[in-house]
Amino acid sequence: MTTDAKKGSRDRLLEAAAALAYAEGVGVGVEALCRAAGVSKRSMYQLFESKDELLAASLKERAPAVTARLLPGADDTGSPRARMLHVFEQVEAQSAAPTYRGCPFLAVQVELKDPDHPASRVARAAKGELLDFFRGEAERGGASDPALLARQLVLVFDGISARAGVGAETPDGLLLPTVTTLLDAAGVR
Repeated sequence: MTTDAKKGSRDRLLEAAAALAYAEGVGVGVEALCRAAGVSKRSMYQLFESKDELLAASLKERAPAVTARLLPGADDTGSPRARMLHVFEQVEAQSAAPTYRGCPFLAVQVELKDPDHPASRVARAAKGELLDFFRGEAERGGASDPALLARQLVLVFDGISARAGVGAETPDGLLLPTVTTLLDAAGVR
């Protein structure tokens, strides 16, 4: 029996929703989701109230893995500056993959436009965690205005994620110098 066959319908739907929404956008149809998961529409609606709820659940389940690929580990004892730069080094490395489509949470927010959509709320919370990480590190690093620096870093993160995700820009030689300039201007050690 294959690994996919061993997984339950719910898990297969969550994986299919995450993969298809990232690759094709949140407008992916229910039939395509069910086909990719090997689950009937009836089963999907027994497990999830709607496609919107499925998208939100898939984002929520995916959030820890996305965060783990970006943020330094809890055991990382680097300086606040190094820890913030680590995030952008990860973006630079990840964006080189041909399957890179940018930040999945930003993409959902941009596509949906509705801040009250269940998936938008999950995405906003995930983006809030990144903002909180930057603010905490900026405070530890002695930034002159930690809240402002955190907002600036999220802006840079979202900008490069969006531009690299659509193939309009590569972060090589652009991203780390930009972030370093912001860190220097804020007085982060």
